[in-house]
Amino acid sequence: MMTSTAIAPVQGTLLQQVLARGSNAALTRLFGIALGVALLIAGAKIAVPFWPVPMTMQTFAVLIVGASLGPVAGAASVISYLGLGAAGLPVFAGVAAGPAYLMGPTAGYLLGFVAAAACIGWVAERKVERRVLSLTLGGIAAMALIYACGAGWLALQIGAAKAWSFGVLPFLLGDALKIGLAALLLRGLERAARRL
Repeated sequence: MMTSTAIAPVQGTLLQQVLARGSNAALTRLFGIALGVALLIAGAKIAVPFWPVPMTMQTFAVLIVGASLGPVAGAASVISYLGLGAAGLPVFAGVAAGPAYLMGPTAGYLLGFVAAAACIGWVAERKVERRVLSLTLGGIAAMALIYACGAGWLALQIGAAKAWSFGVLPFLLGDALKIGLAALLLRGLERAARRL
């Protein structure tokens, strides 16, 4: 026999579920944002061999952070991460950092992370019964924002055709896998959080 918690829709993000248990709101949000920054740094540093190009887990981290923290705290986490990189800390993929890095070829993608975290965070806040589907669709929308910002910026430097060929096409398969994995992982984390 199924219990009502097994079929009840999820209410809000992981952060909202923790706050609903009476946690100190300000400290919990700050801790969530700091944890999000740490996850973004780790995602940037994890390189997975993939065809046709190696991929980092950075966009995966953006999806997890945004969906776990919601649109405001998720975007704040990404902005804090970008701020650390702009200050010269080696938080991005590779070792380059500083203000000039945020004006380079990947600048549009990095700025797109803010919109993507807010987008999937907004989706995660909704009360839905088909959670994996909604998170997958939210992940697709978030990834589209990253591509639009990133390829748009890149197109200004190398042209639209090259931006598509080098800045979008090689990453589509890997990002599709990351969207699916993120949706399944988030749903599992939400179920685990409800049991605590």
